[in-house]
Amino acid sequence: MKPEFIKPIPKYLLEMIKKLDFERYPNQKGHCRFYSYLTKIKGELVKVTVAAKSRGKKWYHKQVAVHGTKSEHCLVKDMKFHSMGGYSVGWWAEGMYREPYWYEDGEWGDADFKHLNPPSLLLNKEFVCKFPQYKYSAHQLFRGDCIIKYLRLYEKYPQTEYLIKFGLPGLHDKTTILKLIAKDKSFCKWLIKHQNEITYLTYAGVIIESYKTGKPMKVIQEFAERKKRFERESDMQPIRGLFRKDPERFFSYIDGQKRNPRSYLDYLNACNFLGLDMTIPKNRYPRDFKKWHDIRIDQYHTAKAKADKKQRAELYQQFAAVAKKYLTLQNCKQGVYAVFIARSPAELVREGARLDHCVGRMDYEQKMVREETLIFFIRSIERPDVPFVTVEYSLTSKKVLQCYGQESKRPDEPVMDFVNKVWLPYANRTIKKLTQAA
Repeated sequence: MKPEFIKPIPKYLLEMIKKLDFERYPNQKGHCRFYSYLTKIKGELVKVTVAAKSRGKKWYHKQVAVHGTKSEHCLVKDMKFHSMGGYSVGWWAEGMYREPYWYEDGEWGDADFKHLNPPSLLLNKEFVCKFPQYKYSAHQLFRGDCIIKYLRLYEKYPQTEYLIKFGLPGLHDKTTILKLIAKDKSFCKWLIKHQNEITYLTYAGVIIESYKTGKPMKVIQEFAERKKRFERESDMQPIRGLFRKDPERFFSYIDGQKRNPRSYLDYLNACNFLGLDMTIPKNRYPRDFKKWHDIRIDQYHTAKAKADKKQRAELYQQFAAVAKKYLTLQNCKQGVYAVFIARSPAELVREGARLDHCVGRMDYEQKMVREETLIFFIRSIERPDVPFVTVEYSLTSKKVLQCYGQESKRPDEPVMDFVNKVWLPYANRTIKKLTQAA
């Protein structure tokens, strides 16, 4: 496919584009619009994309891209794509601007096929019928962005026809599905039987696993999404290492115990510190997790304290020094809430015990001494001595890392609004002043 073979837009198609553009955008304002039509270039079926734009009473148009069924590259003119801003077209040659943009030279250039292919309204899909090789492609039923991309895939995997005809267009470009259909006729029948369960968001791997195992797709999909989120959390590496062969059982276990991965992480860290063998089922899957979680955390805390009393005394002194250094961050008295900085590890223990979370049990005192994070207590003005909500604040990112109430539950919206919209801005301003003063 060469630029010299590209012909001007046929007059009847140009009139059709102009008419449609004024019907769809009567006020003729907004960004550039895209339309496309099919034609033949040297025996190859191609799609020509046309850009349209208006300024005042003038209507502008130009060919900006050509994609073919046989060509590995497409041809592009005066157009660019940015992940944030989308597609842009230069109109200097048409007299809209005084100077050309950097990407605008009026010449056709090669580009990767998958890039610079803006979604467009196709005007003459019936043109496909002029090509006998696409007679059984079910192109009439295709509703995607690019008919050329679909036909290219059809030539390689004719099984796409079945997916389109049986109402599964979201799978037509999933090569793993197409390859399995080609090898296993039973899979094709299974897909048709379960087509109502499949959506555009269903992973191809989920479909194949459901076919092979008989498990419901919804269950597999939810687990896949949950596992993906879990794997993105860097601090969950100890759990991933322990359950790398059977992560599904881990999630089933904590769900049955009505706990979350972070509670198990605290438990696992305590067990590792105590030297327990986590390959033993009773350690890995305690029958009453809450009971043994609390026992192991207390044992961990005691063992750690006994390890070096002198170090503990130094820890208390260092902790108090850090609390004093950042004492001004708590002087935010607005509304019905008050903020207090933790003054000692003992206060963390008391807070964690009263609210049934691990702020006083798992290394938060060390993080505070190292000035990585600070722990604050959110209290009601009317009951300043009663533990209510605990906040972990990062001195590095200047963000709230955690904000939990009773049993690690998310606080109500009024509390979250106070923390994020009132206290956090105040804390960040105060930190800035402390930094400048230093």
